[in-house]
Amino acid sequence: MDLNTLWYILIAVLFAGFFVLEGFDYGVGILLPFVGKTDLDRRLVLNSIGPVWDANEVWMLTAGGAMFAAFPGWYASLFSGFYLALVLMLVALIIRGVAFEFRSKHDHPRWRSLWDLAIFIGSFVPALLWGVVMGNLIRGVAVDANQDYVGGFWALLNPFALLGGVASVLVFALHGALFLGLKTTGTLQERVRGLYWRIWVPTAAVIFGVILASYFVTDRLARLGVNPGYGPVLALGGILAAGWAARAGREGWGFLFTTVSIVFAVVTVAVALFPNVLFSSLNPEWSLTIYNTSSSPYTLKVMTIVALTMVPIVLAYLAWTYWVFRKRVSSETHLEY
Repeated sequence: MDLNTLWYILIAVLFAGFFVLEGFDYGVGILLPFVGKTDLDRRLVLNSIGPVWDANEVWMLTAGGAMFAAFPGWYASLFSGFYLALVLMLVALIIRGVAFEFRSKHDHPRWRSLWDLAIFIGSFVPALLWGVVMGNLIRGVAVDANQDYVGGFWALLNPFALLGGVASVLVFALHGALFLGLKTTGTLQERVRGLYWRIWVPTAAVIFGVILASYFVTDRLARLGVNPGYGPVLALGGILAAGWAARAGREGWGFLFTTVSIVFAVVTVAVALFPNVLFSSLNPEWSLTIYNTSSSPYTLKVMTIVALTMVPIVLAYLAWTYWVFRKRVSSETHLEY
């Protein structure tokens, strides 16, 4: 395995970690208006992710930074071509972060309702747009011979990409609901449990629709090995198993299964693209690869040494954080938000 392939795998791992961790944050934010009937309920919902939501977002920054350093050509083409979509995402994330900090500064109902809406929008928009991005990566985008995206903003909002956006919103909502089931108690937990089946049925249907539609927009899933490939099968299987666990009231297993589904969805995209990083729908020869967009071998070598040194420390700190804040939230808990 050369360093180009190693860093492609590492970036895929970083994005998988981001979608798993930030995914339940998005899901909790999306579900906030539906499970938070009182101000206390909404405070409990927000405090379930309060200690970790900002740390989870760091995974996106790390993945983007690794992409910039290891594959600057990929970073330039992706972030310039998807510029408007990414700006919308960043604005939503900024609003969401501000809402977390400002919500508790005043106890007036209208003030808190405004920031609750901001948290919902700031969670829904990124969840939708990440699915749109993944859908376009699978489908291919209009990249010319100069490695420039020439398709325009509206071309990104094609039916297949939007279907992927709907799928990501639903998966994150189910992921977040199961997380809330693990972190809450009493009436609030029962209300969350009442949403499992309502979310799971459309989620499974849409995931199946994405897999089916992919055969009409690209041939990349057909070349993954066993048709349709282990990645899509395990991604759908994880969602199906999560539904079973949710119905049985076993949130821990359900959360594990949605995690498996999200991970293998990322694996599917990564394996389907490889060795490309951005497939050109205009001419396959113009596609960006891990070789024609990479940094120098020396840069990749230095990055590998730094990553091997620092990543274990970061993972250990992350595991310690989740262990410290593992307890359920309740009305007796100190509520920050």
